[in-house]
Amino acid sequence: MKLFCPDSEFRAAANGAFSLKDAQQAENIPDRKVCRKLLKQQAQLCDDLQRRLYANDTHSILCVFQAIDAAGKDSTIRAVFGRLNPAGCQVYSFKQPSKEELDHDFLWRTSCRLPERGRIGVFNRSYYEEVLVVKVHPQYLMAQRLDDSASEKFWQARYESIREHEKHLARNGTVVLKFWLNVSKEEQRQRFLSRLNEQQKHWKFSASDLKERQYWDDYMLAYEQCIQNTSTEFAPWYVIPADDKPYMRYRVADILRQTLENINPQYPQLSDEARAELDQYAEQLNAEEDSGASHEYRETN
Repeated sequence: MKLFCPDSEFRAAANGAFSLKDAQQAENIPDRKVCRKLLKQQAQLCDDLQRRLYANDTHSILCVFQAIDAAGKDSTIRAVFGRLNPAGCQVYSFKQPSKEELDHDFLWRTSCRLPERGRIGVFNRSYYEEVLVVKVHPQYLMAQRLDDSASEKFWQARYESIREHEKHLARNGTVVLKFWLNVSKEEQRQRFLSRLNEQQKHWKFSASDLKERQYWDDYMLAYEQCIQNTSTEFAPWYVIPADDKPYMRYRVADILRQTLENINPQYPQLSDEARAELDQYAEQLNAEEDSGASHEYRETN
């Protein structure tokens, strides 16, 4: 199994040694204007590489975004992937599961949305909700007809299911990149205040945001344990500092660009016979122009 995920200062170790103290906010970051320029450059490189990925049709990339509320998932997805050809991207947001989804195993609803070969898939939240929000609120397991007093053995089994799922994807040509947008508690507070104070952002605020904020420490512990148990060589976690949005977006785009370069997709090469056929087709079209057929078409249309 060939590995394409790039090394990075933000990549969590695959040996379970990750600790929250390792996930500090970035220092001495470039000016915001510089970060926006760098993002644009990375996006332009990704655009060309994505076209080759689509044409090559042998690999896909799955980008998983997880974060606590107001970390910037939506805006980062828009800023990074909105610059690419939409025909080659598939973006899905996973909210509260439906009754049909609850009637299946916890990996089912996301498995139905995996990217096809040649495409980049983006998950805004994902199957990781099942070891994050559900771990913080284990009573949600009741809706899955599972015991709501989940033991450590239960969570270890879920981590194992996720690792095996991602290993299966990697074996079959899907490169899995997982981004935790790590926003600080103070920055989250400021962003909530912005949503309350700025009219155009009122729609973003929900009272449930403040309710979930009360579980901050529980969520941080859940993220730490999740990353420790599911960051692997074939599907690593990238812990991206999220207090500065332009810097965060640039670093996500940079990791995507490196991944595409590691895959190194190429446009398909035609055989000599196929090229000879193309030459024949070109001769046919040129012959039509010589006979005036193309002029007649322009006149009638």
